[in-house]
Amino acid sequence: MNQPIVSSPRPITLIGGADPAPGILTVALKLGETVVCADGGANHALWAELNPVAVIGDMDSISDAARDAFAQVLHPIAEQDSTDFDKALRHIEAPLVLGVGFSGARLDHELGSMTVLTRHPDRRCILIGEDTIVLLCPPEIVLDLAEASPVSLYPMAEVACESDGLRWATNGLRFAPDARVGTLNKATGPVTLRPDAAKMLLILPRDALDVTVRALQEQPATWPVRAG
Repeated sequence: MNQPIVSSPRPITLIGGADPAPGILTVALKLGETVVCADGGANHALWAELNPVAVIGDMDSISDAARDAFAQVLHPIAEQDSTDFDKALRHIEAPLVLGVGFSGARLDHELGSMTVLTRHPDRRCILIGEDTIVLLCPPEIVLDLAEASPVSLYPMAEVACESDGLRWATNGLRFAPDARVGTLNKATGPVTLRPDAAKMLLILPRDALDVTVRALQEQPATWPVRAG
């Protein structure tokens, strides 16, 4: 179990090294006023005149200016077996982490971020992109979505997911990344999802962010810490 570097009873905005799309940082800060940076995310925080409570990572991407400005809150983690997003997320204790700067740049980095969501299922985190948001689907979530709103389910391993309110029902199906996936589905109204394992990514339009945050607040059940 990782000891938290940052602990908060309220949502936290975590800034990564990729350049956030216009307006995304503002959207995240409305929900999570406390700022943490993953390594090079400190460069964006400096530019935006933010004061992070911690900068976590291997410190190979932070600029000299950001390093000087945030010298009192640097938390270097030297190992190279995990990404800076992983290092930061596993050391944050909060009801929700809003991640910006982890998508929209290099595809390999974005895929790595999806893996981190699955690796730490006990950490509730929404990654906010230019057009979409992505999170690891909790044991149950009820989303008050409008009819025809896009809903995509992407399995990171074999997993089933009971659902209500989807145009194409998922009940009784088994999903896997090399077999059946659940992308390009649509809501017929409010949607309920119940995956049987912490392996299903939920991808929604960015304008569903507030609905998703409310749904997570109303459904407190979380996945346990992954063994190993």
